[in-house]
Amino acid sequence: MTFLKSFGRFWYDFIIGDDWKIAVAVVLALAATLLVLSLGVFGDLGVAVFGGLAIVVAFTVSLAIDVRPPSSD
Repeated sequence: MTFLKSFGRFWYDFIIGDDWKIAVAVVLALAATLLVLSLGVFGDLGVAVFGGLAIVVAFTVSLAIDVRPPSSD
């Protein structure tokens, strides 16, 4: 049981890490890429480029959320 608990903690820390927003954004980008692939909107190269851009945009948005200054309401 200790092995399973340690194994689960490792993968949680490896995937989620310090910021859960980046992990969620990457999962959503991969899901969007899978959707584009299954719909057959682009060819192989188009899906690869879309997936790469989706991950970069998702990471950038996640980073922008973290570094934006707090609102002064």
